[in-house]
Amino acid sequence: MYPLLETIDTPADLRKLGRQQLPQLAAELRQFLVDSVSKTGGHFASNLGSVELTIALHYVFNTPDDRLVWDVGHQTYPHKILTGRRLRMDTMRQKGGLAGFPKREESEYDTFGVGHSSTSIGAALGMAAASKMLGADRKCVAIIGDGAMTAGQAFEALNNAGAMDTDLLVILNDNDMSISPNVGALNNYLAKLMSGRFYAAMREGSSKVLGIAPPLREIASKMEEHVKGFFTPGTLFEEFGFNYIGPIDGHDVDVLVDTLKNIRSLKGPQFLHIVTKKGHGYKLAENDPVKYHGVTKFDPLNGLAGSKSGGKPQYTQIFGDWICDMAKLDPRLVGITPAMREGSGLVRFEKEHPDRYFDVAIAEQHAVTFAGGLACDGAKPVVAIYSTFLQRAYDQLIHDVALQNLPVMFAIDRAGLVGADGPTHAGAFDLSFLRCIPNMTVIAPSDENECRQLLYTAFRMDSPTAVRYPRGVGPGVEIQQDMQALPVGKGVVRRRGKKIAILAFGSMVSPALAAAEALDATVADMRFVKPLDAALVRELADSHDVVVTVEENVVMGGAGSACLEAMQAMGIARPALLLGLPDDYVEHGDPAILLADCGLNAAGIQRSIDNWLAEA
Repeated sequence: MYPLLETIDTPADLRKLGRQQLPQLAAELRQFLVDSVSKTGGHFASNLGSVELTIALHYVFNTPDDRLVWDVGHQTYPHKILTGRRLRMDTMRQKGGLAGFPKREESEYDTFGVGHSSTSIGAALGMAAASKMLGADRKCVAIIGDGAMTAGQAFEALNNAGAMDTDLLVILNDNDMSISPNVGALNNYLAKLMSGRFYAAMREGSSKVLGIAPPLREIASKMEEHVKGFFTPGTLFEEFGFNYIGPIDGHDVDVLVDTLKNIRSLKGPQFLHIVTKKGHGYKLAENDPVKYHGVTKFDPLNGLAGSKSGGKPQYTQIFGDWICDMAKLDPRLVGITPAMREGSGLVRFEKEHPDRYFDVAIAEQHAVTFAGGLACDGAKPVVAIYSTFLQRAYDQLIHDVALQNLPVMFAIDRAGLVGADGPTHAGAFDLSFLRCIPNMTVIAPSDENECRQLLYTAFRMDSPTAVRYPRGVGPGVEIQQDMQALPVGKGVVRRRGKKIAILAFGSMVSPALAAAEALDATVADMRFVKPLDAALVRELADSHDVVVTVEENVVMGGAGSACLEAMQAMGIARPALLLGLPDDYVEHGDPAILLADCGLNAAGIQRSIDNWLAEA
């Protein structure tokens, strides 16, 4: 099925092909993508759109000596296939298999680890500066797409690069899509440019000089349209100091090769604008690139199966239902997402409350400061954000919200391990980095109903709050539609036992209860990491021989550390075991397997406690 593709184990093999063979290679590579991703799941539409560009880049540039930095990393499956990993694509995103993003440890062709967006220009600029400093004759290329140009970090790097005498090529893979449809001023750039001072002055001057001669005004109008076509869309990037080229067809491999060969000999900052279609070559993905952005296993002939009904709701859905219900009760509520409408569960909210829905594009820092501004003037913002992406706005979280004690609520999805997306997307640190911030309330619900009720509790508070919940489904608890505020800073005992007190947080309550059956241990659902229920900690420490804490967060500085701090402050000396994620980055794989590897399933919790007690 793949007569050309199967001859290519490295880009050096690719560069031996004749130009006339490249379209056939593109067709084979695209079909291979469909066949492989349909068996493993993974990112799909964005990879279909980058096939010709990937071929052209490796054909023209001398990789790996020339540096390619991809952004965002989920468009790199064709790159992996052409750089010696074709036969391992059946292991994609599985434990011990290929990562879903570029990873330096995986291949010398993966020059920079990329999971979050908008980092490529800065990284490639750093490589270009290092090459110049060390006298290395190599080219450095940043490929930025899927909405990553909407983030401020990309423009910070452009601003820096334009002022440096450094050879750098930035390729904008413009498919008008991120995960959700792109929004924001950059998308409306042409319209804004044409209403700017240059065109306003030109129109004003034309009207004064030619106002008495209608035929000449008509000629001037036509001339103006030609001038617009000449000056746009490159004006913005030229102002940053780049030589702008494009836009060109990103699915025409001949045009791409010719253009890249010409650019390769140019000096200084270069900007190539290509236009592609997300999902190109697979009609179902072309027609619905959001649905086919990330896929599970599917039949290539029939596409993705319809969603199954009747199963346990995911935490994302629980949040999505809650925010819609809450918005009906409180007209001050607004929902904010940094370009993750689908992933954060805000699709229904946008439809029902479009005037209170804000997608700020891939701009987490702005999302938090924007929420702070809303809160200053009477709104009640809810920022729906992944744990890993909240890390990108830490300064704003402290300076623009918590320091001013503003009532901004953070609904933190993907807390804990996320499975196939791996360490770049794991929410392993939020309990540690949130609980040290003054004025912040940090909440970890343990099941579906508790999630709904604690979201309501957090929203009713008049101070910064964070409710963190994991990816996927909970233990299957019935959800009560009536919402009630739970006592702030109070946990509950779920099981009474002897000698061993397990203080469990969030998603770890369920496996802790299972482990406690064999251990005859007491289990507390702590609910709040901050303020911690110090009275419950004292009660359980005084009435048990040992204390164990369990959390799906790194142990260092996490909820267990909070419990030890409380015990020390109260003068309680009791043996304590802290269980949680290790001081390491947990790799990609099936979430259940990863949790078991970390000792955070029921068997692992029981084993860790038994071993600890045996060694005591």
